[in-house]
Amino acid sequence: MFRSKRTSETGPDVVLIGAGIMSATLGTLLKELQPELTIEIYERLDMAAAESSDAWNNAGTGHSAFCELNYTPQKQDGSVDIKKAVNIAEQFEVSRQFWAYLVENNIISNPQAFIQRIPHMSFVWGEENVDYLKKRYKALQQCHLFKKMEYSEDKEQLKAWMPLVMEGRDPAQKVAATHMEIGTDVNFGALSRALFNHLEQLDGVTIHFNHDVRDLKRMEDGSWQIKVKNRETREKNVLKTDFVFIGAGGGSLPLLEKSDIPEGKGFGGFPVSGQWLRCTNPDIIAQHQAKVYGKASVGAPPMSVPHLDTRMIDGERALLFGPYAGFSTKFLKNGSFLDLPKSISLDNIHPMVSAGLDNIPLTKYLIAQVRQKPEDRLDALREYFPEARMEDWKLEIAGQRVQVIKKDPEHGGILEFGTEVVSAADGSIAALLGASPGASTAVSIMLNLLKRCFKDYVETEAWQLKLKKMIPSYGQSLLNHPQLCEELRSWTTEVLELKAMEAVDQD
Repeated sequence: MFRSKRTSETGPDVVLIGAGIMSATLGTLLKELQPELTIEIYERLDMAAAESSDAWNNAGTGHSAFCELNYTPQKQDGSVDIKKAVNIAEQFEVSRQFWAYLVENNIISNPQAFIQRIPHMSFVWGEENVDYLKKRYKALQQCHLFKKMEYSEDKEQLKAWMPLVMEGRDPAQKVAATHMEIGTDVNFGALSRALFNHLEQLDGVTIHFNHDVRDLKRMEDGSWQIKVKNRETREKNVLKTDFVFIGAGGGSLPLLEKSDIPEGKGFGGFPVSGQWLRCTNPDIIAQHQAKVYGKASVGAPPMSVPHLDTRMIDGERALLFGPYAGFSTKFLKNGSFLDLPKSISLDNIHPMVSAGLDNIPLTKYLIAQVRQKPEDRLDALREYFPEARMEDWKLEIAGQRVQVIKKDPEHGGILEFGTEVVSAADGSIAALLGASPGASTAVSIMLNLLKRCFKDYVETEAWQLKLKKMIPSYGQSLLNHPQLCEELRSWTTEVLELKAMEAVDQD
């Protein structure tokens, strides 16, 4: 893959586009595996992780599938499909292993800055939904990844778990909840910035803020020519590299289209914006200590699953409810209203139209969300916090997500609610498209990218040994090894939580 001697005069071995959690994870993995690599990172904003990875932009929950009901759909026969939840839970454990390695090796000094223990809960009401949640709980209990989950319909128990949710609720209403004590809150913005701070101190790594990547072109020798513009000075620059990773959130699709690789043909994007209600009353914030997720409305995208969410942001406890979905033609929160129309081409117009026709309920849902009044948002909040008052909450603009639209032989195009890595056949370029549960599973996503794009390196003994050191379960399935899973959970908990306590004591 790397031909450093040939490109060393004109550019780095690796270029990472976008300074979010994906580039931070990939850059850290590569420098740990191959320290001599030269890496340049280009970010269009003036700081790292200010878009999708930022804590206020929908990426603050450690998505481990403990509480997200959209990961466990109910089948037509009434049973609950847990495959996606199991896969995500296992991937989150892989992320925890890598983070624990970083802490043990002083790459990250204080884990408390990015990870906190916050119980994860699922909450429903109504006979049908309670029946679903009970089935979900029983199905998940068959997998050791969820063995510590608790289920209850007892109102006193539920009040102990989530007093705000139960206070003032109709006593005749049938309710149920699951509770997972080992849930976490993860500030991916803080984690990303910690990783970039480390990378910046290493030889051969340069981070360029306020730089827009304007174009990509494959050269005859297999390398990539990248055109970059400094947004402050307006100066333009051209560089060459052997490998490009496009991890620019909603900005990845336009750059993938410019790369003109065959594997990127036919992809489209559907942008979904969001808003939060943020609590401004410290007394109310202090009464809630959980992430309480409910069921999404009919037609709602997965990112719009309602939740009353305890967060730790910049060292302070916060309470959010939402997100409320909306529609914008921007692909980034700090993007352009022309992003969507500019992304439409002859290659993807048919999949995009087909996906649109197949998702009329989603369109209706987004229109209804855009037309919401403050009273409508308060009504939605009161389903989770019956005694909520509007004066205790402030509306905040959340992040922008671009859901993937891809070709489908049967439907012409389908809308995907997940993440997808698109890479060239020769492994010289890769792009990450999509959204949830992206950040929480970033390590697994980047490990799969390494297998695709750095295959010859991954198979060497040196890389294999290092990968197993960074991720002790590497090459093994935690799903098939319950004892290993338990041991590694204990290890990551000890490292991430005890190190945090030590840091507090030192302060």
